[in-house]
Amino acid sequence: MTTGRASKLLRRPEHARAAFLELFLDLVFVLAFFRLSQELLENLSWTGAFQTLVLLSAVLFVWIAATRFTDTFDPRHPLIQLVVISIMFGTLVLAAAAPGAFGRRGLVFAGVYVVVRLGIFAVAIFLLRGHEGQRNAVRLLFWVGVSAVFWIAGAFQPGWVRGALWMTAAAVEYVGIALGFPTPRLGRSGERRLEVVVSEEHVAERFRQFFIVALGEPVVVTGLAFANAGFGAASSAATLVAFVTTALLWRIYIHRAGALIAEAIAAAPNRLRVGVLTLYSHVIMIAGIVTIAVGDELLITHPLGHTNLAWLPVILGGPALFLAGRAIFEYAVFGRVSLPRVIGALALLVITPAMALVPPLAVATTAAFILAVVATLILFGVAASDVARARRRPSEPPSPPG
Repeated sequence: MTTGRASKLLRRPEHARAAFLELFLDLVFVLAFFRLSQELLENLSWTGAFQTLVLLSAVLFVWIAATRFTDTFDPRHPLIQLVVISIMFGTLVLAAAAPGAFGRRGLVFAGVYVVVRLGIFAVAIFLLRGHEGQRNAVRLLFWVGVSAVFWIAGAFQPGWVRGALWMTAAAVEYVGIALGFPTPRLGRSGERRLEVVVSEEHVAERFRQFFIVALGEPVVVTGLAFANAGFGAASSAATLVAFVTTALLWRIYIHRAGALIAEAIAAAPNRLRVGVLTLYSHVIMIAGIVTIAVGDELLITHPLGHTNLAWLPVILGGPALFLAGRAIFEYAVFGRVSLPRVIGALALLVITPAMALVPPLAVATTAAFILAVVATLILFGVAASDVARARRRPSEPPSPPG
């Protein structure tokens, strides 16, 4: 049953398309990704990579919570707009504090994060009084509350202790997602994954939009680095390689799994499993994109000369991470993984030791070449599909795992 208040605030199926407010919200995450990539660039080490991963997890959790909220409630309603704009401001503060999160701004980062996450679900619980979706909001609030203990405790600890506590907090939330948020007296979420979902198309559209927002990070970094590099021949070539790589990321993502997310969710025997795989795959792909942005700046700023060993994990590891996440995404949609993506990711890892002997431009060019090979094989698959269609054979439909 639904109360009169809830019925007026809930999003309706006819409003499934993403609203301008949701696109406005996504803008602040461009800043968040930029701040994280710059922090990794300044602390290019395994410790820096670990810290960036922890902070990136927090940023992504905020987006996930905000997306759940706008999928449930009508973003055209003034009250919902006020909540979403508040989330946006909180994310802005979070992004501003991120570079110092493992220093003096630890409490600011953790405090704002906890307030935003708990606030989203507390508001949802209040607005969903009398609606079945309230139970799911309570489950989410419970798990976020558990992780909040580790976030706040970590803010008062130095160095590696803070990192360990914050990673534990992130792990709690990842496990909660995978298990369906089992909660005392409420059990776990059902196979529908969300008690309130406007449409599979809206969920799919938001994933695609957020991926495009993430691609804005290497575009911004590439443009700024090129502007500061003096427009020389080497930096111009490096900029071209960086841009081509970004374009390939878009092409590989969207074909064909990226275009069929909605159909896969609708056809899934177990929507919880498909939803979790889709979410995790995007986390890995976005982590790869942030890493690639760091590699792009190194490539454009230092196109020639000796390659620092610390640069290899970002220049080659970023694309490998992306391909690994894209393989998981393909499995979520089709129930199988294309061999070219696996080969591409493994090739990037295998050539890493040899790349220490060549300049950064050659390293990144090699990575771009491997991505180009993967994209070419995918395009060959499109051509084969066209031939099959000409013979009156249907295109491959989504076939998510059960």
